[in-house]
Amino acid sequence: MLNNLPLHALIVHMPIALTVLVPIFVVLALLLGRRYMKPNHAWALPVGMLALLMASAFAANETGEDQEDKVERVVPESALEAHEEAAELFLLVTGGVLVLAAGGLMSNRLGSTLRVVGAVGSLAVLAAGWNVGHSGGALVYQHNAGAAYSPQK
Repeated sequence: MLNNLPLHALIVHMPIALTVLVPIFVVLALLLGRRYMKPNHAWALPVGMLALLMASAFAANETGEDQEDKVERVVPESALEAHEEAAELFLLVTGGVLVLAAGGLMSNRLGSTLRVVGAVGSLAVLAAGWNVGHSGGALVYQHNAGAAYSPQK
């Protein structure tokens, strides 16, 4: 808890923002790599962003697990499980795309192929991230998960 807010609620905004930004920076890196710099050098930015996304998503997952017991008292178990499963899938997809995209840092033909794979993968990360955010939003706005942190009146 920080300022009477659950830590999870404070951390989740970083992976949400990065999930949306990564595909934009992938396109930017591909364009820069075609005209202004070596493709593998331009690719370093989206790979770094994916690494930051992975780290922040891991932190969000850990804080969510830490606060699960408190929230499960006020929200349906099925909604909480849906969010947990979406988060686990998001971590797997992000980790897989990060590994593949990191191969795009090579300056050979395989690196070029892995940059394309990473670009497509960034859309899978966006889709998986959207699912986590949507299910988390449902916990808060439909199932009133914040009530678990309200002072008793």
